Amino acid sequence: MRGLSRAPGIKPALITGGAVSALAATAGFLLAGCGASSEGVRQEGPAQTQSAAKAATRMPSATASAAQGKVDAVKLIKADPKVSDQIKKNLKPCVKDHYPVDVIYGQLTGASRADIVVNLLTCGDSIGIGSYVYRPKGDSYENVFAAEQSPVYADIDRRDLVITKQVYAPGDAVCCASGEDVLTYHWSDGSFQESGRTHTDYGKVGNKGTEG
Repeated sequence: MRGLSRAPGIKPALITGGAVSALAATAGFLLAGCGASSEGVRQEGPAQTQSAAKAATRMPSATASAAQGKVDAVKLIKADPKVSDQIKKNLKPCVKDHYPVDVIYGQLTGASRADIVVNLLTCGDSIGIGSYVYRPKGDSYENVFAAEQSPVYADIDRRDLVITKQVYAPGDAVCCASGEDVLTYHWSDGSFQESGRTHTDYGKVGNKGTEG
């Protein structure tokens, strides 16, 4: 998979052509996978490989607290009514008890405790099939963001939520998307508001798109 550039944001991409059936087949097998931290502190997650919808590895923020209590992300996902039944059905360990879940802890919503970003990946191809943000609420967490249009990956960048998606043109293979869309969201008035967007065509000079 081609590496993704980290840039501010765009609308989730539509996957067309032959890539649709290929991705649908892949999404049934969840992977132990992807790593790359940003401004959040990743407390758990599989070995670091490159996701199908993820940017280059960056160091965690020095200001983020590393003393977070670990959350059972799998239990959180399975109990969440906002997560699709198909995602829950396919959420199985790839090897023994190792689930394809990448978890990032960081400040996004201004809560008293760290927010949690959960990315679900596929086994074998590291394709992001679901990204979710959970905000602390009392002794539990509430889902305040969900993206299930594969391939997708969520990360934290300076208290902003960054969603990266591959863009497929008709005829693109799953390995070789034509470009990427990146959406940036900022928490405001109790929800995430889009604050920037960028579209990049692979193999072409310069960017196409706008930044908000």
